[in-house]
Amino acid sequence: MNVLTLTLFVYTAATLAMCGVIWFVQIVHYPLFQRVGTSGFSEYEVSHERLTSFVVMPLMLIEAGTAIGLTVWLSTRPLVWWGLALLLVIWVSTFAVQAPQHKRLEGGFDAVAHRLLIRTNWLRTIAWSVRGAIALGLLRGAI
Repeated sequence: MNVLTLTLFVYTAATLAMCGVIWFVQIVHYPLFQRVGTSGFSEYEVSHERLTSFVVMPLMLIEAGTAIGLTVWLSTRPLVWWGLALLLVIWVSTFAVQAPQHKRLEGGFDAVAHRLLIRTNWLRTIAWSVRGAIALGLLRGAI
């Protein structure tokens, strides 16, 4: 297996893992925030952020590194650029939209922040899903 194929496998694995995580978060985890209760919500939210970071940050960094590598090796393939563009959308959304809502929720459950978190997270959910299809398409073309 050459470096390009290995990179494509790692890229696809990280992207599909994040697809699974984001769908779980969108359908199960975020909606359940409203059932935690007000007395322990701040602690719950802080723990959620810390523990979730241990899962998603390595995957997001692997995605970013491999996406950049693939744009160098496969610069003529439009799917590579679409995947990178969607990754940029995901990162901007994560740090400009979702992270501020999590910070608001650290102060206690806030129905408006919670609703905004769920609604805006659909952008990341869709973007990661499309990235998953792109990754599989790129991998299929390489093997």
